[in-house]
Amino acid sequence: MNKTTLLNAINDFPNDFELDELLEKLVVIDKIDEASKGIDNGESISHEELKKIAASWKK
Repeated sequence: MNKTTLLNAINDFPNDFELDELLEKLVVIDKIDEASKGIDNGESISHEELKKIAASWKK
């Protein structure tokens, strides 16, 4: 995460907010950033592959 992303997240909040709410939002933003990097690096599976994996869980 970079400073601009952090500042944008803070600016989206009202003047009074709970710190926990901000931390939750930052964690979500960080997880989305990680996932995007993984996708860019080819570290993902197709929807069809996921359906096959999920189907094997029912056995």
